[in-house]
Amino acid sequence: MCRFLVYKGKDEILLSKLILEPTHSILTQSYDSRLRLDTRRPHNGDGFGVGYYTHPDLGPEPCIFTSTIPAWNCINLERLASKTTSSLIFAHVRATTEGSLSDSNCHPFRHKSLMWMHNGNIGGWKYVKRRLAGSLGDQWFLGVQGNTDSEWAFALFLDCMEREGFNPNSEKGDGGFGHTALRKAVLKTIQRINQFIADIPNEYRSSEELDTRSLLNFAVTDGHSVVCTRYVSSKTDEAASLYFSSGTSWKEGESKGDYKMERRDKGADIVLVASEPLTFERDNWVTVPTNSTLTIHKQTVMIHPIVDEFYHPNPSYSRSSGFAVSKGLVSNTSGATQGLTPVTSGGVTPTATIGLDGQEGGLAKDRLDELTIKVARMKRDVK
Repeated sequence: MCRFLVYKGKDEILLSKLILEPTHSILTQSYDSRLRLDTRRPHNGDGFGVGYYTHPDLGPEPCIFTSTIPAWNCINLERLASKTTSSLIFAHVRATTEGSLSDSNCHPFRHKSLMWMHNGNIGGWKYVKRRLAGSLGDQWFLGVQGNTDSEWAFALFLDCMEREGFNPNSEKGDGGFGHTALRKAVLKTIQRINQFIADIPNEYRSSEELDTRSLLNFAVTDGHSVVCTRYVSSKTDEAASLYFSSGTSWKEGESKGDYKMERRDKGADIVLVASEPLTFERDNWVTVPTNSTLTIHKQTVMIHPIVDEFYHPNPSYSRSSGFAVSKGLVSNTSGATQGLTPVTSGGVTPTATIGLDGQEGGLAKDRLDELTIKVARMKRDVK
């Protein structure tokens, strides 16, 4: 499994302050992943990628740098990160599950202004790939350059965008496609993947003891809004780990690499989303709930439960981490998280449930009660 990082800020930040310098930076995670338990392949050393948006005068497309060299051994990454700034950054270190070792298989993937990353796998992939590819429009089918399930999932997302009435080739100007359009397309992508898996003939499932569970931690952006998912196609298993942190500044302390998210008020000038926390500050990081979307729009974080056959309305429902562990992951780590940050214009907003058809409904009472309690606690702590 892989690791990824998202930065969305009001101001630009030097890439090195995220990728290289923190104690548990994503570069460190490429060789010392604390939430990766796969002893057969303990490193995320099958290449890396960094994507970031530049000044609008240079066009809406993100700049992407990828390499098959392990991130810890790439001098060009250090040179680039120490001299490059951006207000929206994707970073990814890869451990292969599908696809060969090549630049074309390194994340992030890009189409026009859209950028995409994935941590996880598509269940029963060898029986899904043909059906998925055959369902795509010609442009999205022909646009796939590599052979990973992650890039095919991106092609499926682009196809879903088009079917929902949003042309991925168009330039949307200052507002992008909008967070609602991105979220609906991501949900439709998950729905279609689940249907492809459901259509696998029973004889293949039984004869090979085929594992059809998927881990779908996606991240997508149009340069303005960001949508991430933490998802597993199981009602009893935990998803791969995903955390977020928000605050007003990201600063290094007295010790080298000792970064901390500061909160001077209830705003969220900076939002980070990561497979693993970049620091060991317990109160800096919040666990994204299993089978949820996390949306960043105008520095406001919104969390939507994903309602499908794998959804459970009780937030205290216990799931097994065995599947995530078998894939080289654990779902979360003790002492790494806290409750939700305050509900303000720049904070975190628990929102209505949203099904895979993109239609919103009423938030389950149990979940709403828990979010309300967590928000109240955070308001008290901030004061």
